[in-house]
Amino acid sequence: MKIFVYHTPELTPTDEAPECAIAVDVLRATSTMATVLAAGGEAVQVFSDLDQLVEVSEKWPSEKRLRAGERGGAKVAGFELGNSPLDCTAELVQGRRLFISTTNGTRALKRIQNAPIVLAAALINRAAVVKFLLEKQPETVWIVGSGWEGSFSLEDTVCAGAIAHSICQQTNSSLEDLTGNDEVTSAIALYSQWQNDLLGLFYQASHGKRLLRLECLEDLKYCSQTDILDILPIQQEPGVLKSHNK
Repeated sequence: MKIFVYHTPELTPTDEAPECAIAVDVLRATSTMATVLAAGGEAVQVFSDLDQLVEVSEKWPSEKRLRAGERGGAKVAGFELGNSPLDCTAELVQGRRLFISTTNGTRALKRIQNAPIVLAAALINRAAVVKFLLEKQPETVWIVGSGWEGSFSLEDTVCAGAIAHSICQQTNSSLEDLTGNDEVTSAIALYSQWQNDLLGLFYQASHGKRLLRLECLEDLKYCSQTDILDILPIQQEPGVLKSHNK
């Protein structure tokens, strides 16, 4: 297995696809997706475009759908949800499909949707992602951070590092065996330094600061936890993710 980390969707090679691609948007899209599926949501369908989201979701009965829209960290007017995983309670999402469009995370998923295996990862479901990778042993793995509007983000890179670090430890692999590019080594180094204070790292992150200004501290606390959900969002058809084995 060779792991490649890309800090933003724009940095991924355009002329090739990996066997397995993993989208990461810790703050907060992929954290929200994992939470929705863990709470009994039927599926998560992602859109880059808000108008397209509305058009497609209109075809679903209103009691079977939820619309989540976020731009710049704030909820889009007219949508039931923004991008907070804490709003995704079992009472609300049970049996429903979440139609979601966010500033960064849905763009990452769109970029990698043609890979044979597409997963959504966050810190909260890191162990489930690692378990899948160790079972399936894909030859090439891309971990694609969403970043923030095309630039590097600490929270997505530390999550990529958390995944790679765990695989390293569980397989007793050397860095040389595992790393496909330099970004993997830097991501592991970031995780190694901050693994005991991930919330502290979020306070340093530009998007963490943005969310704090929007009074989303509880979201930061929730998203900074590791391995709390045994759930793996996996793409069933382009743009549609369901819980693995369901």
